Amino acid sequence: MSGRKGKPENFGNQESKELTEQLNFRVTKEMKEEVKSKEDPPEFCRRAIQEALDKDKNK
Repeated sequence: MSGRKGKPENFGNQESKELTEQLNFRVTKEMKEEVKSKEDPPEFCRRAIQEALDKDKNK
């Protein structure tokens, strides 16, 4: 297990952007299993959400 818990500098994001907030939402069992199979599920989710937000912003 990595030592990446809770420190924003451990997640490759800008120092000014602290990871202090949480989101909770429902997904299918299949989606959950697929996300959990990723090497770093939280970072995978953050990247996916940011990509969707950026794409939506450029519409």
